[in-house]
Amino acid sequence: MAGKQSAQLEVYNRYYKAMFNTSLRIVKDTAQAEDIMQESFLSAFTKLHTFKGEVTFGSWLKRIVINNSIHQYRKQQKKNEVALDEVLYKVEDNEGIASDHVFTELKAQKVMETMKDLKDNYRISLTLHLIEGFDYDEISEIMNISYANCRTTVSRAKESLRKKLTLAI
Repeated sequence: MAGKQSAQLEVYNRYYKAMFNTSLRIVKDTAQAEDIMQESFLSAFTKLHTFKGEVTFGSWLKRIVINNSIHQYRKQQKKNEVALDEVLYKVEDNEGIASDHVFTELKAQKVMETMKDLKDNYRISLTLHLIEGFDYDEISEIMNISYANCRTTVSRAKESLRKKLTLAI
């Protein structure tokens, strides 16, 4: 029993940051992302017998996290809840001369911030494709859309992101 718990703790410590970030990019709320991550680990540990080893454990766990995150996000949308960070304004002070690294980091930050403003299906499909590295087959399965619809959605999401970034400059 103690060996099982230490193994679970080792798995948790190895994957929790990545799984939290995956969930956070979908639900956009740290408390919800934390809950989803915890529930996903519990689900994975209780259903470990269903893991067939066809993919890595990390991929299998990430699929659970993504599915739970999308489910929670859709549930939240039905309630029409407004997240606190969408109501409050964030002010960042960027004084002084910044290095190239800081500029690159700011550009990446700007892309991530701009992605939050995309339509839900665009934001989720781009996150899954560009950040999580899923291919079109996997995304279409996760989002429950056809392969062709998935390719079109990702393409339109990229174009929408480009336009928003161009307007922001």
